[in-house]
Amino acid sequence: MPCLQEIKDTFAFFDDWEDRYRYIIDLGKQLPDLDNEYRIDANLVQGCQSLVWIVVSHDATNDRMHFRLDSDAFIVRGLISIVLSVFQDHSPSHVCDLDIESIFEELDLLTHLSPTRGNGLRSMVGRIQFEANSLRSLQPDIQS
Repeated sequence: MPCLQEIKDTFAFFDDWEDRYRYIIDLGKQLPDLDNEYRIDANLVQGCQSLVWIVVSHDATNDRMHFRLDSDAFIVRGLISIVLSVFQDHSPSHVCDLDIESIFEELDLLTHLSPTRGNGLRSMVGRIQFEANSLRSLQPDIQS
């Protein structure tokens, strides 16, 4: 999976949004499929036009979150890849504090998605940050 900077560089390389859409779909094709055992209602992201599942794990030793997401729509799988390039393997605090809207603006992403796709993208991010906030709230405050 490419890192965020690679995605930004590739977006900048393309002159039009048709090429960017194809790239997003290609990113989605590279995303590993989620096993059927995780495609359950409890893992569904609410507010998405397509079906989107999320599975979250936390490595407490290194304080890193790992996300597995999948969708039944190719374009959404590509959007998942972009979201994962931002959040994957970071601490809950980093995930909560990150301003992903500025990244979406930099990519000019939301202006080129339908309103329902944009809302679904925000729902995915909201679920990820909710899970991160839940983990962060369990951590003891460290005072210096």
